[in-house]
Amino acid sequence: MSVQPGWYVDPAEPTTRRWWDGEGWIGAPIPVDATPPEGPPPPEPEPTPEPAAPVSPAAALPTPTGQPPVPPWTPTGPGTPGAPGTPGTSWIGQPGPGQPGAGQPWVGQPGTPGVGQPGGPPPGWPYPTWPGRPPEPRPHGMPLAGYGARLLARLVDFGAVFLLNAVVNGWFVWRYFEETAPYLREAFRRALAGDSSREGLPTIGEQAGGLQIAILVIATALWFAYEVPSMASGGQTLGKRLLRIRAVPVDADQPLGFGRATRRWSTMGMPTLLWFCCGFGLLLQFVDAVSALFDHPLRQALHDKRAQTVVVQVPRSASPDTPTAPADRADPEPPGDTP
Repeated sequence: MSVQPGWYVDPAEPTTRRWWDGEGWIGAPIPVDATPPEGPPPPEPEPTPEPAAPVSPAAALPTPTGQPPVPPWTPTGPGTPGAPGTPGTSWIGQPGPGQPGAGQPWVGQPGTPGVGQPGGPPPGWPYPTWPGRPPEPRPHGMPLAGYGARLLARLVDFGAVFLLNAVVNGWFVWRYFEETAPYLREAFRRALAGDSSREGLPTIGEQAGGLQIAILVIATALWFAYEVPSMASGGQTLGKRLLRIRAVPVDADQPLGFGRATRRWSTMGMPTLLWFCCGFGLLLQFVDAVSALFDHPLRQALHDKRAQTVVVQVPRSASPDTPTAPADRADPEPPGDTP
């Protein structure tokens, strides 16, 4: 995921903001409540290296307790370790050419960023050097919604769509049952009697195929009309409002819009048209539903990945129509525009 350059809340220090140039953090931090300047911060002047204090050879040698000080060892000739002119050393306690000086890390030393490595993780993602288990990301300063809350919200939405189908699609379902009922009743009676023959079974009505397609098309259209407009405007359906969760874009805390909401719904809603193909549509929807259980760290289902959205928990201090929580909420991290 590529994050555009800009001022974001520093996940390592949530009370400050820093400039993200697309690969790493640069510049000095500013308070999170301050208005950031336009564009990147001015380059920081390079610090002037201070000359290292000379180390006395006598100070570099330890003196045992109760014994007189040991005089410094003096090299006697070239090639002797520590003698002037010996490659790799210049004097006791002073590195020679090609060796790191005092306080300077070795190349490849743990904790030292290598050449070509990014300067840090993207905004909103935890640093990889957290001790123990890293904290979960908080997109736009809000915690991710739990799997249980998302499942309950989806069940509430399925119940609402089912009631709509009972009103609009009820006549078509009744007519489909009338076309297939004689065949199903006779087949069930023979199965109970242990008769596996198919001869003499009543034929299914000619209109059954057309009614099945009409039922699925109407059910898909009702689901689209129920979910897409509400998700486009506020990121919440009836179930998400009751469970206080909301879908937001990954890159900015703003409404999804009609196009993004349609892409998000189509991944899980369009397979409804394939229910008559031996349940293939149901299989696709099941895979989409459980995919969030195996995605880390943002818990994105397949429809979230296609639309680049995440589902977050709405703070109780925020109203359902408010896109972000107020500034005086009790969350430990201040609100920000961190993706």
